[in-house]
Amino acid sequence: MDRIYCGPPPLPDQLWTSWNFDPPLLVALAVMAWLLRRNPAGIAAVFVLIVAFVSPLCALSAALFSARVVHHVLLVAVAAPLLGWGFRGSFRSGPGLPFGVATAVLWGWHLPAAYDAALSHVAVYWVMQISLLASALWFWRVVFARDGAPVLQLVYIIANFGQMGLLGAILTFAPSALYEVHAVAPFDWGMSPLRDQQLGGLIMWVPAGLPYAVAVVVMARQSWSRLRGDLSW
Repeated sequence: MDRIYCGPPPLPDQLWTSWNFDPPLLVALAVMAWLLRRNPAGIAAVFVLIVAFVSPLCALSAALFSARVVHHVLLVAVAAPLLGWGFRGSFRSGPGLPFGVATAVLWGWHLPAAYDAALSHVAVYWVMQISLLASALWFWRVVFARDGAPVLQLVYIIANFGQMGLLGAILTFAPSALYEVHAVAPFDWGMSPLRDQQLGGLIMWVPAGLPYAVAVVVMARQSWSRLRGDLSW
């Protein structure tokens, strides 16, 4: 085992002092902020990444699976769509392939062996984070394309939340705790590993739908504005 990125799992009284000031990370975020300084959605995405990787959430996600779920939701359902909105791609290829890839990446990293490896080795950890963000960004860029088919865009946004909700349901109703890396630390936070996993599944299953609902509303309004513009002719 290498080490868990963000340090060892903190105790409750250590949480608010457990910030992650990893120099390469801070430099990368600073460069990203400078490059996106004229892109409001991009700057908002950088702020979300700071919450995910610099704030005590990073350390807490080393202790609790439920915190790791919040971390992943911030990546794929908040930071990625913000970046996707700021850098909308072409709809020519359709959202089917990016949807499939993003789904496979999300589900693949929640297989116990892959998940435990990512939280036990720093290099694998960053492969997990980059692949989650990159695949989600690909999906959102295509779904947010200005030349996309509105109905198809909305269907894929709903489908994307559907696959995440299904994964959350599986984790919620799993009969035993799946992740060895979270076998001990949850007890320090007053819950068993299984209860922590169930909480993480519920977060993925229900509250994680809020960003997708916002995306649906934004796309519906954009489609309506486009339709009104066409009718005005």
